[in-house]
Amino acid sequence: MKKVILSILFVGAATLTFAQKSEIAEAKKAWGIFQAMGQGLPLPKKLESLKAAIAHTDKAIADEKSKVIPEAWSYRALLTSSVAVLDTTDAANANANIKLAQDAITEAKKLDTKNAEKENITLAETNIANAVRNGGVMAYTKNDFKTAYEKFVEATVINPTDTAMYLNAGIAARNLEDYPNAIKQFKKVISLNSPQSKELYAEVIDMTLKKQKDTVAGLELLKEAGAKYPDNADFIKTETQIYIDKGDAAKSEQMLNALAVKEPNNANYQVLLGNIYFTQALKLQTDRNKIDPKKVKEFNEVTAKMTGLLDKSLPYYKKALAVDANNQGALETLKTIYAFKNDTKNYDDIKKRLDALPKQ
Repeated sequence: MKKVILSILFVGAATLTFAQKSEIAEAKKAWGIFQAMGQGLPLPKKLESLKAAIAHTDKAIADEKSKVIPEAWSYRALLTSSVAVLDTTDAANANANIKLAQDAITEAKKLDTKNAEKENITLAETNIANAVRNGGVMAYTKNDFKTAYEKFVEATVINPTDTAMYLNAGIAARNLEDYPNAIKQFKKVISLNSPQSKELYAEVIDMTLKKQKDTVAGLELLKEAGAKYPDNADFIKTETQIYIDKGDAAKSEQMLNALAVKEPNNANYQVLLGNIYFTQALKLQTDRNKIDPKKVKEFNEVTAKMTGLLDKSLPYYKKALAVDANNQGALETLKTIYAFKNDTKNYDDIKKRLDALPKQ
């Protein structure tokens, strides 16, 4: 009798295992049908089809015998990750399926010692990466920048070389006015040698100087950007302006003179040298405008200082034009200077040259 019971129990256990294996077979079959025919279905039908297929894997992984079969988990990963990437209307459902897929991938990798399920696992991982990216885009379009930032950062964890996701994370952080994280993400894009690095340096420098009011860090970034893009006049101009604002015109002049010696045919350096004195003159003009008109002596003294600074700037703008006759920056500034000095002849000459430039 014991043998009979044992035999019956054995048959029963074998039948149960076979039944659970059939759940895996049904999941595989459902996946194959979905791939062949499901792409043309409307989204609700797609999700319904995938949900029914996932139910088969629910039963397979619930059984002690079949839960150790790698296919049970690889197909579960495929199906749940497909729901995650397809459901762009329900973020909560997409997120729940991302978690199911991640857990399934972990289990599949642990069990798949022969790498038989490598293709399925790789596809599921790709689906997860795309689902996370989609989640970030969905949140961003709804102006939910906090969730967008979190999703884009999650995407960078999945793919640490995805410059687009670092960039998106930086943009989302900027919209949150979270400047430290915006700078962090943009700097990561720069470190990956993105074609947008020059523009991102400008963004990072602007946030550092204007939003964080950190001149020390701003100068470090400017030197870094200047070394990488030595022909970019904007970086040099910003660094020069910092020294001018600090009252260190000598440092500005020293820096630019060294550059001008190194590249004597670079008209921009000459313009920037002229700007050292021109911007100081503009500041004096602002101060002069605040002087009581009755204080003639004080007004004249400031005017004399302004004129002296403008006279110091003139040779640099002229030298810029000697290198580049159509340098618009030099021409525009000279026109302003000659207007201030009531130098009609030179003003008219410069104006004609400006008017002759191609319209942008």
